[in-house]
Amino acid sequence: MSYVIKDDKRLDEIHHWLKTVFPSTNYTVEPASNDASFRRYFRVTIQNNTWILMDAPPTQEDTRSFIEIGTFLYEHGVNVPKIYHRDTKAGFLLLSDFGYHPYLEQLNVHSADSLYKAAIDSLIKIQLCATQDINLPAYDNVLLQQEMNLFPDWFLDKHLNIAIPEFLKTTFDYLISSALAQPQVIVHRDYHSRNLMHISDRSPGIIDFQDAVIGPISYDLVSLLRDCYIAWPEEKIHHWIDYYFSSAQQKGLLPDISIKQFKQWFDWMGLQRHIKVLGIFCRLNYRDGKTNYMNDLPLTLAYVRKTTAKYSEFSELSTFLQQQSQIAAI
Repeated sequence: MSYVIKDDKRLDEIHHWLKTVFPSTNYTVEPASNDASFRRYFRVTIQNNTWILMDAPPTQEDTRSFIEIGTFLYEHGVNVPKIYHRDTKAGFLLLSDFGYHPYLEQLNVHSADSLYKAAIDSLIKIQLCATQDINLPAYDNVLLQQEMNLFPDWFLDKHLNIAIPEFLKTTFDYLISSALAQPQVIVHRDYHSRNLMHISDRSPGIIDFQDAVIGPISYDLVSLLRDCYIAWPEEKIHHWIDYYFSSAQQKGLLPDISIKQFKQWFDWMGLQRHIKVLGIFCRLNYRDGKTNYMNDLPLTLAYVRKTTAKYSEFSELSTFLQQQSQIAAI
């Protein structure tokens, strides 16, 4: 056995659990990754076989949603990790291992087209799942508003100490109305290059889906194509939107919807998401001490600037972003 972290009571509990799961104690455990929550991931190896162990402390995380959503998607042919063993009381899951290569590390000018089209094909498979067959929260007015409130609370106030403008309410109302007007499907909610694993068989492997909801059809596509961790030229973005739109229409997901309407939904959904994410990155920094997310503020803010400049409905926010020196400096 390999004890890779000293003075870690959770790791002691992990080893105790693994001894009940495996017939042999001849295994190694090494860190695989962390994420923006309290969850941690370890890679467990026995000879040439590997698994991923999710450590979700039950006082801070609930594995039930991961189990329910993961089982549902797996049974519907979506390439999510198989759950081999679980201890929900302790907060441990043993999952199939998708390897070492997130999309973010594999994307380049040569690979992007095939990788994104594979991700879009998988996204459509998720969206074709019947929403009535799984009990998920609705991405409703309340949740959309709560998310966008992170922008004034954490980005404007906490991070920049800027007074919150009154016009934000109107801006948020536009974005909420647009989101609710769209066809409602299963939404992964974080469908981007760090949560898609490039693997040899049935790529991508899809992870981090435990916060899925029933919500706007454009949400996951904008998460994928206007990723806060990597950017692409607009002509490529529109090529991939067209690829998605054509396939989605063939599958019956977008009946009687024009490409012009869908691209507006896409833009406005992206604005909602990126406004939220600016707040999330600042909250992760100030509340949780995860400072690395601040490096991703400039790209996220650039998306917000570009979309607000494109639509007259957001002219006040566009002007505000230009006039505030603290924001202009980012």
